[in-house]
Amino acid sequence: MNSQRTATILEDPKTNIKTKLSGLWVATVFLFIYVDYFSLFLPGVLEKMIEGVVADTGIQITTQFLLAGLTIVMIPSLMIVLSLTLKATANRWTNIIVGILQIVVVLGSNFIGKPEAHYLFGSGVELVLLSLIVWYAWKWPKQEMVEVTP
Repeated sequence: MNSQRTATILEDPKTNIKTKLSGLWVATVFLFIYVDYFSLFLPGVLEKMIEGVVADTGIQITTQFLLAGLTIVMIPSLMIVLSLTLKATANRWTNIIVGILQIVVVLGSNFIGKPEAHYLFGSGVELVLLSLIVWYAWKWPKQEMVEVTP
């Protein structure tokens, strides 16, 4: 007797490169925010903020400091949208350049003050995500163009 069995497997659709990059930027922004947010729970941090100083750094909290901080988070936030909307060539290069610049920012932020274990761990994951952004953008899928001449 001949019997047939059918199996069902889940479809694994290919993720569009723009969606992939945008998702990586979303995860990166969340980590930027939460690593800093959890730092507020460290003893003495809020007291120093009330005094107008960034804890363990001596850096004064000024309008310029807040503007710089906003810019550091705003750029990757804008990359979420830009990764979905820019044309391929501009998108690729913007992700490569901004990704590399953000890697420098993350590395530099670990030299300010005495970073705690959660900060170092979060920064490590941020570096992985940013490296993936640069890698995927560098390896942007290409298609062959066939030229038809009359």
